[in-house]
Amino acid sequence: MYRIVLAEDHTLVRAGIKKIVEDYADLQVVGEAGDGLELLELLKTLDADLVILDISMPKMPGIEVAKEIKRSYPGVKILILTMHKMKEYLNDAIAAGVDGYLLKEDLAKELGSAISKIRQGKTYISSLLSNEMTSLFVQRLRLAPARPVEPLTPREIEIIKLIAEGKSSREIADLLFLSFRTIQNHRTRIMRKLNLKKNTDLVKYAIQMGFIPTSGV
Repeated sequence: MYRIVLAEDHTLVRAGIKKIVEDYADLQVVGEAGDGLELLELLKTLDADLVILDISMPKMPGIEVAKEIKRSYPGVKILILTMHKMKEYLNDAIAAGVDGYLLKEDLAKELGSAISKIRQGKTYISSLLSNEMTSLFVQRLRLAPARPVEPLTPREIEIIKLIAEGKSSREIADLLFLSFRTIQNHRTRIMRKLNLKKNTDLVKYAIQMGFIPTSGV
């Protein structure tokens, strides 16, 4: 049985959610709360798999409640229930670590699907907000710092120098007393680390980094 706690300050809305939930034989409402602080106290006394949480809660905002739940009960899933369609609310909820974001107008037709997806370890976003979610994802990618280049090992730098000097993998293997396959593996790893495609790019990199003098090329 999948145990659910409802956190919604409007009694009639809570009753409606409970009715939908209990239409599913494997779902059970094990607790109800009318404000954020009451919910946190309730979670101390019972085991829950999922909290369905209104984003606008008395005494403690739903986003803050979600953050506290994730800190204190990391195994408990959270489905935010809200009337807010603004991207800022969705962004704050995702940043807080919630597992789903469902608009109240989608409640009757999507609650079952939302719970099912969350139970599978996935994130559910209300179908009406799919475009906003895509936009948020793109924004995060654009704002994320560029992935730093993985540092090269002394051996890899040594191999770069020899490649830049025009040595073949076979020649480098003989010089360094390594196998041809080992040199090829090093070469592949170096190119991947530096995101380079051609030997000429590798030579340019070696010059830029001062591994070889410009007059040597």
